[in-house]
Amino acid sequence: MILEKLKLVPHKPGCYLMKNKDGVIIYVGKAKDLRNRLNSYFHSSHTGKVAKMVSEIADFDYIVVSSETESLILEMNLIKKNDPKYNVLLRDDKSYPYIELTNDKVPRLIVVRNAHLRRKKGGARLFGPYPNAYAAKKTVNLLNQIYPLPKCKTFPKKTCLYYHIGQCLGYCVKDVPKEKIEAMEKDIIKFLRGDASLVTDRLKREIQIESDNLRYEKALELKEMLDYINAIMVKQKVEINETSDTDIFGYYTDGNYLSVFAFFVRGGKIASHHHQIIALIDSEEELTRYIAKFYQRAILPKELLVPDIVDANLLSDYFKISVRIPEKGVKKKLVDMASDNAKKQLEDKIELLNREDEMTSKANDELREVLGLEKLDRIELFDNAHLFGTYNVSGMVVFMDGRPAKNEYRKYKISFDKNDDYGTMREVVYRRYFRVLKDNLVRPDLIIVDGGLGQMHVAKEVLDSLNMNIPLVGLKKDDKHSTNALLTFEREIPIEKRSNLFHYLERMQDEVHNFTISYHKQIRSKGLYASVLDNIEGIGQKRKQELLKKFKTMENLRKQPLSELEKILPEKVALDLKRVLDDLNKEKK
Repeated sequence: MILEKLKLVPHKPGCYLMKNKDGVIIYVGKAKDLRNRLNSYFHSSHTGKVAKMVSEIADFDYIVVSSETESLILEMNLIKKNDPKYNVLLRDDKSYPYIELTNDKVPRLIVVRNAHLRRKKGGARLFGPYPNAYAAKKTVNLLNQIYPLPKCKTFPKKTCLYYHIGQCLGYCVKDVPKEKIEAMEKDIIKFLRGDASLVTDRLKREIQIESDNLRYEKALELKEMLDYINAIMVKQKVEINETSDTDIFGYYTDGNYLSVFAFFVRGGKIASHHHQIIALIDSEEELTRYIAKFYQRAILPKELLVPDIVDANLLSDYFKISVRIPEKGVKKKLVDMASDNAKKQLEDKIELLNREDEMTSKANDELREVLGLEKLDRIELFDNAHLFGTYNVSGMVVFMDGRPAKNEYRKYKISFDKNDDYGTMREVVYRRYFRVLKDNLVRPDLIIVDGGLGQMHVAKEVLDSLNMNIPLVGLKKDDKHSTNALLTFEREIPIEKRSNLFHYLERMQDEVHNFTISYHKQIRSKGLYASVLDNIEGIGQKRKQELLKKFKTMENLRKQPLSELEKILPEKVALDLKRVLDDLNKEKK
């Protein structure tokens, strides 16, 4: 069927959509020549992720377009609409963090996302992107300690804590000279554009003053700030003799993975960087696609410098900016430097994964040996959670060959509301292993319960009633709630806290705990959601479901302005709900 269909595909540009046996779109790609590209999937051998994807293809569709630019635009839209599982790179729509220096009369420093949308509104002074929110927040905290700009969104009636610790000039109670504010702005902008000299020189002077006055604790605090700045500022191997904003991309691939590294040059200096490693599906198109998607969530510079694997003309048409493949000079050095960094990132990642695999394998073997098991390919772990006997849930996670098998995880909503850990364990173990028997599922080589002998005995009783003989252990904790021993029915096995086995068990314990707690919060939030909505006239089951579908959690619902509620509810009902939510927010404070 597929091979016959391939013969009908034209030699034209366009997009193709791979489907599985259920008709679900699992991958979207684009090509200059649709027939050649599609043939490459079905008439060539593949490895890794590509082989797995091809094995799932039961059908495909294609859309012919008139140009490569059109195909790129269509590809982006199809991915956004269908969310194919093998377009993993392009599924994360979380925008990159930026630092904004607000345009208030007295500006503030804040961390923002969706910077490209803020820029469109005009006037936003944005710096970044930063590799993660932590890096952006830490930089803001650092600058706030050095430059006493306001931290409050609206000025209070009296001075806040920041004023009393010297991190604010008291803008709420006194006039601060405009010249002083502008001088701070100038220094901050220079720093955020990659020139830290003013800040570091100032810190060095202050360290000397504090040391001369024997205030060593304060001097040490300033020294730590200086060390942090030196650590985060990229060492300048080269500078561009231009003041325009330029982003530089480099890459490295080992055939299975693509490593991308980007420098963001502002004012002629490297201001920040970004890197990511992704599994390869389409080696010819992946980096071009990556850059196209990247700027759906980031701000476009004046110029892009890219390696020769990228279709520069296509991106230039798509973005309407200069996209160049430099062949010599400083700009070529920058692209090469980005590619060198991409290679190092991938090599380091592979080395860490290999070490982790080796340590995990050793720990799994150690666990098998200490328990005297013939094999230990599959482990199932259980944990319970409740709130004073309400919202009782259990979670089960599975580790296969020492690694989490997330598609095997299971959630259990317990049928009763009371504080009964043994009853909860009895129910979840019965439900799990009755299903294993009924559906002839794979049995684990070991069951771990996150509890002591009492819970172990309950689980064993259930397994005996089902005539199942599966090894079972528990985890003993010390006074600090840290695991210090394995429990069997015959003995207690101490675990050295520095051992691979301890870290392996700790990892499994954290995994089952986090999985169960996450489910518990979800159930609890839905319960609170329902109880709040039940008390508002005009909100029936249908509207309750609409609100839950749109806002997901009570926490999210609480944040909504009246205008958002009115999109689902009549004006009066929305107003009543908003009043209740405002009251809840006051109580929370």
